[in-house]
Amino acid sequence: MIYHLSLHTAGIIAGAFLVLIGLHGLLRPHFASVVQRFPRSHVAGVVLLTICLVWTFWLLATIQMGEFSAFRRPLLIGLPIGYGLALRFVDEFLAVRALGILCLLAAEPLLDAAFLRYESSRLLVTAFAYALIVAGLFWVAIPYVLRDQINWSAGSVFRWRCLHVVALIYGGVVLAFAFTQY
Repeated sequence: MIYHLSLHTAGIIAGAFLVLIGLHGLLRPHFASVVQRFPRSHVAGVVLLTICLVWTFWLLATIQMGEFSAFRRPLLIGLPIGYGLALRFVDEFLAVRALGILCLLAAEPLLDAAFLRYESSRLLVTAFAYALIVAGLFWVAIPYVLRDQINWSAGSVFRWRCLHVVALIYGGVVLAFAFTQY
């Protein structure tokens, strides 16, 4: 275990995140125009990529690598170099790629918390983690997909609200299970 999160804590974090996203999108449908500018936002890309750098650097510095521990120092040196190169040469959809990396990093603590738990409701957290993984892989490899997803969801207020209602309900169910079963 790297993160030492209980399923209760992971459920609260995931559920609260989904509820907040759902409420924000539901109560402010005009926020869709701000979200549509996100994929090409350089500032958001730098901020998210910096968060990813710090998180990955911490992981590399603290994780047990077994027979690969000889690679720790070169990776710790190469990581900031890769960060600088990404900031310099990745202009297109940097925010989307950084968000994808962040989704991939965020999925591991959720899966780790649900590992070897007997409650069937743990699958809600696991399903959310795998949705983060799939989305993260697509957003890193094919970043224009997020732009298209945002444009489709913001195409009408009905679609925007429906997606946020789904996120709100899913987050509420995860929170309910986090407080009652985990």
